[in-house]
Amino acid sequence: MKFNVSSSDLNQGLSAVIGAVPSKATLPILETILFETEDGRLKLTATDLEISIIEYIEADIEEEGSVAIPAKRLLETLRQLPNIPVFFDVDENQNIKFKTDKGTYKLVGEDVSDFPEIPNMSEGVTLSTDTDLIRNAIQRTIFAVSTDDLRPAMMGVFFDIGTEGSKFVATDGHRLVKFMNKNLTSESPLSFIVPDKALSLVSKSIDGTDCDMTISDDHAQFSSATTIVITRLINEQYPNYESVIPRDNDKTMLVDKSQILSTVRRVAVFSSTTTRQIRLQLNKDKLTIRAEDLDMSSEAKETITCDYNDGEMEIGFNAKYLADVLSNVDGEEAKFEFSTPNRAGIVKPAEESEGEEMLMLVMPVMLNSYA
Repeated sequence: MKFNVSSSDLNQGLSAVIGAVPSKATLPILETILFETEDGRLKLTATDLEISIIEYIEADIEEEGSVAIPAKRLLETLRQLPNIPVFFDVDENQNIKFKTDKGTYKLVGEDVSDFPEIPNMSEGVTLSTDTDLIRNAIQRTIFAVSTDDLRPAMMGVFFDIGTEGSKFVATDGHRLVKFMNKNLTSESPLSFIVPDKALSLVSKSIDGTDCDMTISDDHAQFSSATTIVITRLINEQYPNYESVIPRDNDKTMLVDKSQILSTVRRVAVFSSTTTRQIRLQLNKDKLTIRAEDLDMSSEAKETITCDYNDGEMEIGFNAKYLADVLSNVDGEEAKFEFSTPNRAGIVKPAEESEGEEMLMLVMPVMLNSYA
């Protein structure tokens, strides 16, 4: 196998697939990136057996072939090079020599036959959409994914694609986010759960304008421009999230998003390090946010203006969860919907883009009794 390639192009290609190389591999072959020639281009593949990433880069192929090259050593070397041509020469014993005008480097590759087989997605259902929609759906939901191994279904984002639009849902039991988009549809309804690690890699890796999403029984594939990400799905039943969303919310508050977010973060400094509890006191056109840490004899209280005309109410939240939700509100104003202090608070953007709808939910915490 012989080829010439720009060090910059190769570095970008390796950076695109390195996320699928495990930091502590059980098998040496998983620490490599598979180099193959295909249709006059270089095809790079990495996998951790759960997620596979494929990247195509332009190269001058002199002799076709394939080799599995140790990933991190190669990438660390290329990162230190300027943008110059690199010539690779691989013999039949997997001895790798690559040369630049700066010097010569040698590595020993792994046997290509040991490289894991990448899932074949030719039998899956393919939906064509655009990269911005997929990336937007990921960024709006991934913060609420659970990290609890005991609840595997909640360790990913639930994709619910119907004939009239799509829902993307994530929850960890303390907060929930449901993002709806009318532009992604399917002739037959599809629902599946994609692990959060895979979605993080999809968001970072795909960079074309269009994105094809292919779904099989066990895997999902995201393909855009020169990048393909394939991930194993979480084959669990997603919880009935609709049942926890309060329907009869008779109290509505509009508030400046930046102001309430900065206030929550300041006041939270004085909350209990164990509970992170803050309380929101709602009065006519006035919102008071308070926190207290009895163990440290510290407390804080701030009052900000808001648009609220319903009855007085006090409700408690975990400050981190509330701040996370507010951080993901688009626009200048956040809209809160409440029913009672023991039911979840709903947070939405005051204004939404056409064809989109965002709903976030934060579970309340029981308030301790201080004056």
